[in-house]
Amino acid sequence: MKFHVLLVFASYSLFVSAQQTEVSSRNSNPDPVYDQLVWSDDFEGSGAINTDKWFHQTRLPNGNSWYNGEIQHYTNRTENTSVSDGFLHLVAKKEMFLDQGVTKQYTSARLNSKFAFTYGKVEVRAKLPTGVGTWPAIWMLGKNITEPGGYWTSTYGTTGWPGCGEIDIMEHWGNNQNFVQSAMHTPSSYGGTVNHGGQNISTASTAFHVYTLEWYEDKMVFKVDGNEHYRYVPTVLNSSTWPFTADQYLLLNIAIQPSISSSFTQSEMTIDYVRVYQQATASLEEVEAMNSIKIFPNSIDDKVTIHIQPELIGVKGTLYSLLGQKMFSFVQDSSKKEYDFSALKTGVYIIKFSSNMNTSTYKVLKQ
Repeated sequence: MKFHVLLVFASYSLFVSAQQTEVSSRNSNPDPVYDQLVWSDDFEGSGAINTDKWFHQTRLPNGNSWYNGEIQHYTNRTENTSVSDGFLHLVAKKEMFLDQGVTKQYTSARLNSKFAFTYGKVEVRAKLPTGVGTWPAIWMLGKNITEPGGYWTSTYGTTGWPGCGEIDIMEHWGNNQNFVQSAMHTPSSYGGTVNHGGQNISTASTAFHVYTLEWYEDKMVFKVDGNEHYRYVPTVLNSSTWPFTADQYLLLNIAIQPSISSSFTQSEMTIDYVRVYQQATASLEEVEAMNSIKIFPNSIDDKVTIHIQPELIGVKGTLYSLLGQKMFSFVQDSSKKEYDFSALKTGVYIIKFSSNMNTSTYKVLKQ
């Protein structure tokens, strides 16, 4: 974090005339390209899953049952998760199973990735289970979640759900065969969230499909086989609508609902691969240029000048309040440019500059 005193941009009214204008402006800037593979599992070998990459979450969170009225036990047995022929087999089964002093009639598995990240693209190539009452999901939770038995909670847990944020990349319900859905859960809308969208995939359970999330600083984009079906773009980004500025981890599971068909015996989610991509690392020259941005004078009431290296012309700047609310964005279209900050209230602001592969952050004070 760098600390400079003050700053801001041309006519405040030009940038914050309306919330929708702000959304349109930030969406007009080029998105980063996520083309560097940073983590993956192609499920090579045979037998148990790779425990360097995955954690079996088995603890009943309230000592008796899972959330949403689910009626399964999650186990760490190879009967429920195994690797063979280049695939992960995550199997839900009908069987009497005693664990943690509780007997249930169904078993399945819930995996937490031991990798967490902020921003990027997730691709999961999978074939889904069938059966009324089955509920498979490919999803994400904030690493800061406080959840009994979760992999990250003991070390990083500070925030309950939905404050940690939840990203549902793919959900499928057996009572609505072939419809796949993506959804967002935040403090502003959770549980029966209004933030969701989906599409019909006629071969969801008979063929492999690639389920994709593209996570940017201001939006989430969901696709199946490259076809977009939902985009989450909040008009205002704050802790209520956008708790997605920190690491999230991946989850894979099949839940069993009370509506499970009496004829159900077992079905599996078969996964070919899980891959996470991020933007390629910036060059040393770009890093140095981003770190040499100058904001002056040190103490001002109205006018401020931002000076950048010529190679950074076109760099995007974003102004946030100290509480993290996004105010507006701008593009520095010359090496040295003067801005009028007079319309902003007195206080501390955060300026974040973002180039293709690097970011630089400054704290500024409006007198």
